[in-house]
Amino acid sequence: TVCIIVNVAAILDWKRERMFEALTKRLAASNKRFIIRDGKQMEVTDQDICVGDIVSFNAHMAAIISCDGIFLSGKDVKTDESALTGEPEPIAKNEEHPFMISGTTVNAGGGTMLVIAVGDYSIAGKIKKSVYGQGETEPSPLYSKLHAMANTIGAVGIACASVAFIAMCIWSFGVHKKDAAELLDIFLVTLGVLACAIPEGLPLALVIALALTSNKMTKENNLVKTLNSCETMGSATTICTDKTGTLTTNRMTVRGAHVAGVDVEVPTGGSVGKAMNDDSRVPGGVKKLVADLCAVCTMNESGIHYEEGSSVPMFQGNPTECALLKMAEEMGFDYKVIRNQAAGRSPYTLDKGSAKVFTSSRKMMSWTVRRPGGGYRVYAKGASEIVLGRCTRLHQAGDIRDLSEIEAKHIMDTTISKFANNAMRTIGVAYKDIDVLQPDALDTTALNSDGSPAYASETGLTLLGVLGIEDPLRPEVAPAIAKCYKAGIDVRMVTGDNLQTAIAIAKGAGILNMELHCDKAGQVLPKRAMEGKDFRKYVHDISNGEAVFNQAKFDQIWPYLRVLARSSPDDKLTLAKGLNGSQVYKDKARCAELLRDDQIVVFPDRQVVAMTGDGTNDAPALKSADVGFAMGIAGTQIAKDAANIILLDDNFASIVVAAKWGRNVFDSIQKFLQFQLTVNASILIINVICAVADKKSPLTVLHLLWLNLIMDSAASIALASEPPTDQLLERPPVNRNDSIVTGRMLVNIVGMACYEISLMCGLLWSYEWIPDLEFHGLEVATGKKSKHYTMLFNTFVLLQVANEYNSRFLRGEWQIWRGLSKNPLYLVISLGTMLVQVILVQIASPIMSYPLKIHPEGLSAAQWFICIGFAAGTLVVQQFLNLAYLAVSFALGIPSEGQRPK
Repeated sequence: TVCIIVNVAAILDWKRERMFEALTKRLAASNKRFIIRDGKQMEVTDQDICVGDIVSFNAHMAAIISCDGIFLSGKDVKTDESALTGEPEPIAKNEEHPFMISGTTVNAGGGTMLVIAVGDYSIAGKIKKSVYGQGETEPSPLYSKLHAMANTIGAVGIACASVAFIAMCIWSFGVHKKDAAELLDIFLVTLGVLACAIPEGLPLALVIALALTSNKMTKENNLVKTLNSCETMGSATTICTDKTGTLTTNRMTVRGAHVAGVDVEVPTGGSVGKAMNDDSRVPGGVKKLVADLCAVCTMNESGIHYEEGSSVPMFQGNPTECALLKMAEEMGFDYKVIRNQAAGRSPYTLDKGSAKVFTSSRKMMSWTVRRPGGGYRVYAKGASEIVLGRCTRLHQAGDIRDLSEIEAKHIMDTTISKFANNAMRTIGVAYKDIDVLQPDALDTTALNSDGSPAYASETGLTLLGVLGIEDPLRPEVAPAIAKCYKAGIDVRMVTGDNLQTAIAIAKGAGILNMELHCDKAGQVLPKRAMEGKDFRKYVHDISNGEAVFNQAKFDQIWPYLRVLARSSPDDKLTLAKGLNGSQVYKDKARCAELLRDDQIVVFPDRQVVAMTGDGTNDAPALKSADVGFAMGIAGTQIAKDAANIILLDDNFASIVVAAKWGRNVFDSIQKFLQFQLTVNASILIINVICAVADKKSPLTVLHLLWLNLIMDSAASIALASEPPTDQLLERPPVNRNDSIVTGRMLVNIVGMACYEISLMCGLLWSYEWIPDLEFHGLEVATGKKSKHYTMLFNTFVLLQVANEYNSRFLRGEWQIWRGLSKNPLYLVISLGTMLVQVILVQIASPIMSYPLKIHPEGLSAAQWFICIGFAAGTLVVQQFLNLAYLAVSFALGIPSEGQRPK
């Protein structure tokens, strides 16, 4: 048994290391960088960067610095070096402070750097090399429970073995006056009982379950970094998910346009770009202005290319910006040509312009370039309501005039609201002409969302129009969310989009239920959907000028909250910590009130939170959550480093798959426990009864070791390899504080142990009726090496083989053959155990007679028939136990396991 446990664990560890090696390679392959090498721009992975390359970086899509370098160009660049220096404040990078350090994060700005050290020769590489392999992880809750249960079982086993040892000693030396040689036999029997009692297979079962689960999850687009996160997902009660790319396809397309006062009409199946180009109401100069803005006011990393022989455009970089570039292309403009011709935008004239990259506090970006006739032009785009608020003039029908508050409100209430209500992300586009370039000048009359003053270049703009960009909902998301709600898992959407767009997507996905979360007019009820600024005001108190989180206020709102729009990464962190710290479940009166008035079910234990994230700033929330999911496609390296599981397809449906596998881990351990505790109880009590009654136990030391091999090693592998079923998502999450052994499991264990013990004792004391037993005079032959004791040993082994089929189910299922075809490993182990038993008892009996104390001729056909019949009786007994449990539960009004209380 020890040999099997050690070798199986070693093989699984080796496979796990190989899997993590593959994970590292896949992570490296997913982290693309734009570099200039030999005068050519190319896209490479981190490991392909060489000394001498010029690497582009920015705070949006390429935030993590993977190598050491020297700052070459850029504006407003600040990096977070707290991981290396402990300095909490961002460090400005410029000609005076040019050193870019690997492992740090770009907080603001963007630019280029010259690589001077990579890999193990970089600062981050040296640190990683020096600390590689250090650190230990704490055991998971399930492992701790199993360890405690193993100690309890072991203590009970020691107590029973001690009783048996003392009883056998009293009979042997006190009554029968045997010599001291008998003590060795007594000691060996006692050791055999202990070997069966100590459940060394429990850790193995957990390791196997987690390793097999993580391996299977990888095939279903869940790359598991920490094995414990597999089981934790089985307890998940809340999933806080991003919208873009997770609920949606992340394939942005411009679907609506209001430009220069004209609502561009798009025919069914047509494109906005072509429709705008064909619309005579839009002046030609405005079309050129829109195309210029799309080309100039986008990041270098955003672009479109076509695979050879394909007409489908491949997006790289920011999906929203790619949609704008695609629209410009449909209008007949080449964004690359526009970029190269714009002084201050082309790669070699960047110092003649000024770029203000997108930040979450400003929610917009701008790019200032030189005008051919002199002066400068500022192109700006961003959240529509933010850009609209910065505009003082309006471009309409070829004329430019002042923008009144009434007109601004009209645009907000009609165009922006219409686009948002149709699940479109609204982008405001604007510009202004200036004479002198002052990139760092501030306007204290206009404030960003964090209270900081706005750049003067981003105020006093002229509104060019509003674009509606749609990111279609993934078709598999709505069914997946329906499964979540059926499984007792609440889904909350956290997005940076505006509230109307977020609500529209949430309704389409099923996060907002029209019956539960909306009134009769279809309007969302209070607290169900809100913006980040309102959420922050609601859950924080102001103390000495600082916002302090208030758990009591948070508890007033989170049971209702389903959509959080215009959120910041800090809001995700607040959600994760607030949900984990909430103790609403202890207030039974309020839980009953929520259920009665709003049909909201509060899970009867602390919330277990799964959080998705793709940005660098999402890392704290991913770490704080019980399970952090990073996006494998759109996620940054630091987000992937902070996460427990990486979604290879960035798809919400894959999270539901993880929840199903997580629940299966817990079920697999319960199945193994149900089987093992039955065998443990039977062996211990049979041996104690035989010892107290002065009866030779039918189970010798080698018998017990063979049984130990069956119930520890083989059973742990067989039952831990059971695949999940969809029924796992038809019941509430696993309560973290619940016992591993449920009431029904206890009934099954006790009932089956009683059957096995009574059957074995009956056969031990009443055996004259058994056919083909040897007679000596008038007595039937019994004792060691007799067919009687051989039959007892064979019957007990077959009982365990049959009961292993019962143990595959935990909730009273009667179709024990269900799902066998999906688990060939189980069949191989079960049939293999049966085959070995036949060989031991029947074929190899002349050789194994002495060590196993079995009859050299084996058993007759009639005796085999009786053994198999008694073993099959376990299947009948299990159905009787199922019916008895249901009858008692119905009589007492106890809800079936897996159901929510009404």
